[in-house]
Amino acid sequence: MIPYRDLFGPGPSNVPDAVLIALAQPTIGHLDPVFLEVMDDVVADLRTCFMTENPVTFVMSAPGSIGMEASFVNTVEPGDKVIICINGVFGGRMQSICERIGAEVITVEDEWGTPVDPEKLSDALKANPDTAVVAFVHAETSTGVRSDAKTLAALAKDAGCLVIADTVTSLSGVELRVDEWQLDVVYSGSQKCLSCVPGLAPITFSPAAIEKASQRKSQVPSWFCDTNLLAPYYMDGESKRAYHHTAPVNSLFAMREALRLAVDEGLPARWARHTNAAEQLWKRLEAADLSLPVALEHRLAPLTVVSIPSNVNDAAVRERLLQTRSIEIGAGLGKFAGNAWRIGLMGANAAIERADFIADALIESLG
Repeated sequence: MIPYRDLFGPGPSNVPDAVLIALAQPTIGHLDPVFLEVMDDVVADLRTCFMTENPVTFVMSAPGSIGMEASFVNTVEPGDKVIICINGVFGGRMQSICERIGAEVITVEDEWGTPVDPEKLSDALKANPDTAVVAFVHAETSTGVRSDAKTLAALAKDAGCLVIADTVTSLSGVELRVDEWQLDVVYSGSQKCLSCVPGLAPITFSPAAIEKASQRKSQVPSWFCDTNLLAPYYMDGESKRAYHHTAPVNSLFAMREALRLAVDEGLPARWARHTNAAEQLWKRLEAADLSLPVALEHRLAPLTVVSIPSNVNDAAVRERLLQTRSIEIGAGLGKFAGNAWRIGLMGANAAIERADFIADALIESLG
């Protein structure tokens, strides 16, 4: 038997019963007419959550990392100049993918715990007017920082670049307006603010991004991630679709229900719920003299980074919470490893009473 856990780490988040019930429905074929209707529902509600009219919007059959990979392998060719903004672990992963493709990578780096600096991006664009793509992490899961996606995208678009944004920890939990902000490729994960089961990557491509992918001089270097092959399976909307792969049928049942819950709640209300829960958590932790290293105006509501007091054993606290309270919180990554905890209030857990619950548990564990 798998034990129940209260999941307050960086993801996955706890999955609502309605989503688990959807997951448990009978498995049907991935080309069954009923399943194709499910896919259409997923696409429609995903467009709503991304706030986009992009025709090529779907859910990839793998975790958020496949969304990152698909974003770059479709829009970046060997020799293309790409500016990657790095202020945590996941910007570094973007850089690695682009280097593997053979792109010329220019990095714009900021200190961990701070957002991407628009002035630095502006300077990089002026110094590299032949840049093809700008990429950044909207919500950096390793540091609990939210960058100004709207401003960064505007700078990139003024320079004639495609814009790629990682929204793994922001989709449906933080304001995100794909079309209004002129974001070209945006990907996320199922297990964070959507509170769906892990293993799926929502993604959307603008018409400009699809045009770049379809007019490449070289083949997309990943068969599985090639949007030219994926789109006819996911996007047709008619009785015939071109087989691409066996989709994770039951996981997409769950995704349809998770998206329905988000759409029914309404995005502004959902964003506000995440903010209110985070503000309660911040108030409680600071009242207990715990330090939050990210400046208030840049904090990411779904994920809070907490500095570990110098006299406290990181692993011992996390183990105590897990074994005595069945609570998971996250360890620090990269430069924050051993120095910080990551506490998620995402999706179903983004509530004031849940903020109080995890605050009480953490403070008691330090006693």
